Amino acid sequence: MSVSRVLVANRGEIALRVLRACQELGLSTVLAASEADLDSLPARVADRTVCIGPARSSESYLRPEAIVTAALGTGADAVHPGYGFLAESPTLAEACAEAGLTLVGPTAEQMRLMGNKIAARLRAAAAGVPTLPGSEKVADADEAVRLAGQVGFPVMLKAAGGGGGRGMKVVADPSALPGVFQAASAEALAAFGDPTLYLERFLADARHVEVQVLGDTFGTVVHVGERDCSLQRRHQKVVEEAPAPGLPAALRQAIRTAGVALAAAIGYQGAGTVEFLVDPAAGGFYFLEMNTRIQVEHPVSELVSGIDLVQAQLRVAAGEPLGFDQDDVVLRGHAIECRVTAEVPEEGFRPNAGRLVRFEPPVSPNVRCDTHCYPGYVVPIHYDSLLAKLVVYGRTRDEAIGRTLSALDRFVVEGVATSIPFLRHAVASGAFAEGAVHTRLVDEALLDAFVADRAAGASSRTTPWRGAWGGA
Repeated sequence: MSVSRVLVANRGEIALRVLRACQELGLSTVLAASEADLDSLPARVADRTVCIGPARSSESYLRPEAIVTAALGTGADAVHPGYGFLAESPTLAEACAEAGLTLVGPTAEQMRLMGNKIAARLRAAAAGVPTLPGSEKVADADEAVRLAGQVGFPVMLKAAGGGGGRGMKVVADPSALPGVFQAASAEALAAFGDPTLYLERFLADARHVEVQVLGDTFGTVVHVGERDCSLQRRHQKVVEEAPAPGLPAALRQAIRTAGVALAAAIGYQGAGTVEFLVDPAAGGFYFLEMNTRIQVEHPVSELVSGIDLVQAQLRVAAGEPLGFDQDDVVLRGHAIECRVTAEVPEEGFRPNAGRLVRFEPPVSPNVRCDTHCYPGYVVPIHYDSLLAKLVVYGRTRDEAIGRTLSALDRFVVEGVATSIPFLRHAVASGAFAEGAVHTRLVDEALLDAFVADRAAGASSRTTPWRGAWGGA
């Protein structure tokens, strides 16, 4: 490989995941860490660790110049940004290019195009990908009212410059739109430095289905199947699975084809995800956004395909071809990922930092746990609350559900509250078993039911799964 030393500009489980992939390819590694992460597990695994600033992200992980300086100073020739932080930053991509460094990811132009949700929506439509009725940039509240009347209520206001639920507001009442517009615009400005909004028709019970794509610099673009990420709380994913359950064959193929079409239309390089909203009632699907990076939930696609997506990223960045085409991608079985976080679900998922007195992930042949944690690890207050990704494989979805519930039962964490009880409640629910999930299910039903059970002193095990595999 032309790449020989990779600086990993991230932290936590994704930093460790990338370091391991580099080591398996025989690449030298450097970790760029904040002061809070200098004694982390990734720091112990990397060949070398360099401090890029204080614990606060704005003074460390979000500084492109610090990352580039660290890479040059340690002799790295490539930078892997992981996910989050600067993973989709055109500024970092351009800074790396100017310094002669290879960024493990797409080009700055591709990031910028897909990072602007309005531009991405237009490009998707040009590539023949279905989009929801909506608008381009909305100038002010008055124009929002006029355009919403054309699109039809309810509508969703969205920030053009970002995602993750920030700057997103659903409006069903026309009289409320001006006030909501001002609030969403202010939120978008604070979160992304850009107050620009657009609007789309709102689908009430939509599923979130996304396509994993891989592209190289030789024009090859393939998909690695799709994932269902409909179990979300306030637009943040909680449980993901691959393949998406219950999709008619023609719809599944159309979604996969659309994901590849958009990626191919922009000459995409590396790993990316094209996300869609699926309307189960109408049987339609619509472009949502494209994430130009590796996703948190990428392991479920790896388990059903046997493809190491991070290694594929590294090979593409080194100028190598993917080495396979679409016919070589064979998907088998079913995988489910649960995001284990240091949070108190019954208190609105309140973050819960502290020292891990016990940390014992389940171990078995069909269970994978991506984590940077260990007994004695102090969960910091500065970053995301993700402790681990519990990923389980089964020959069938029923088998994967049963194994997931068993693995959650065996996952021991003491010292901080975690989302494990809620995850078990969600995966054991009838709605999940039937595949009758949508993006508002957690906020509108599952969380309330869980809180009620906890308040009544009932265990989240009161609805045990009894699938074809035989239960938990």
